[in-house]
Amino acid sequence: MIGAGLAGLSSGVALAEAGFRVKLLEQRPFLGGRASSYSLPDGEQIDNCQHVTLGCCTNLDDFYERMGALAKIARYGRLVFVDSASHRAVMEASALPPPFHLAPSLAFYPSLNWAEKRGIAEAMLSIARRGGRNDDGDAAGCSMLDWLRAHRQSEGAISRFWAVVLVSALNEELARMEARYGLDVFWKAFLSARSGYIVGIPRVPLGELYEGCRAAIEQRGGEVLCRAAVRGLKEDDGRISGVGMDAGRQHSADFYILAVPHEAALRLLPERIVASEPQFSRIQNLRASPITSVHFWFDGDVMVEPFITLLDRTTHWIFNKSRLSEGPAAGRYLQSVISASYGLVERSRQEIISLCLGELQQALPEAAKARLIKATVVKETAATFSPQPGADRWRPSQRTPLPNLFLAGDWTATGWPATMEGAVRSGYLAAEAILSDCGEPKRLLKPDLPAEGLARHWVRNAGPGLRIKPAS
Repeated sequence: MIGAGLAGLSSGVALAEAGFRVKLLEQRPFLGGRASSYSLPDGEQIDNCQHVTLGCCTNLDDFYERMGALAKIARYGRLVFVDSASHRAVMEASALPPPFHLAPSLAFYPSLNWAEKRGIAEAMLSIARRGGRNDDGDAAGCSMLDWLRAHRQSEGAISRFWAVVLVSALNEELARMEARYGLDVFWKAFLSARSGYIVGIPRVPLGELYEGCRAAIEQRGGEVLCRAAVRGLKEDDGRISGVGMDAGRQHSADFYILAVPHEAALRLLPERIVASEPQFSRIQNLRASPITSVHFWFDGDVMVEPFITLLDRTTHWIFNKSRLSEGPAAGRYLQSVISASYGLVERSRQEIISLCLGELQQALPEAAKARLIKATVVKETAATFSPQPGADRWRPSQRTPLPNLFLAGDWTATGWPATMEGAVRSGYLAAEAILSDCGEPKRLLKPDLPAEGLARHWVRNAGPGLRIKPAS
């Protein structure tokens, strides 16, 4: 196993449970990959970026349960949105059956006029009528922005509703996002099942959250080696024969799972294999998108809610890390998150802090009165792969032309975009392939949440949609 992100950890734990002796090699000193924590010079431990799960992430929940971490995830069914005029909107489920359970929240959404709300409701109903079949018709090959304009969404509705959800969920701008994935987000999280939208947030640092994976592997005779940088894969007679490490060291195994970001996978694969096998060479067409987070520490409590979502600003989310942790429920340590942060990549640390602090103080009046003790910026310039229109044709399956080499990562073909759920799905699929090759087939992948209420009718009866020409 090469890589201890969620893809590598999920496949490693699943195979260890199936009786395999797993050896996991991770370059970093901690587990979790991009979902990890590290210490500042003063000893403060922070997450590289806030990671959340949703109720529709069934495989991620299964993985948390396998490693004994499910109880460390706090669940929230009340979402708070704050616009530039300080209007607050609350989204929470009503007694209405899906897909209408969140309709009252939309009706009282103060940042939109009635015409925009009506237009959004019509577009949401159009998504619901598809019954989850979002890979054809008017969604095929076009961007989410094209789809929204074709469905007569105003610029206000796009920026204050659709983008608020989708840019954070998929870490990409609407114009660069394949419509199918945007429709999937709304269907799975907000329309098909009552609990699909519920937000889950770890109550412990990410580094601690994934330590249960180490025990799950080592207690079954496996090894977890951190600070173990892999320099390349060795190929003999069409198979992988070993893993090259520093100082000429090697590791060998019967099966290999390469569970690293797609750029790293290309560097580790033998050049001859990348050049000769289309499955590998196509990976080079995938693009990455950035995430930036800013951490603030104040001398007093400045925030009551566990998290809020901002509209009309650069900052997308503010997380109350003090309250979200297992410590006292205070609002002294906050984390701002900006997804698809292309505009911040070249900006200085101080510029980003000043920008996000100003937005935080506008949304939280108490923050303007408190003294800022310290702040730090974390940039992930290649945080996820970009779900651009047509990107699926570049995403490889977990099986490869080499019979003992398998791939895992949210960038592989999972049916999901670049999410923690997608990463776990890829790990399970890679483990399933190995189990099948060993004559021990087993289904690890969990199904999506079943549709509820009236949404079940559209699942049974939905047909292909009509293709709508993208707006120019």
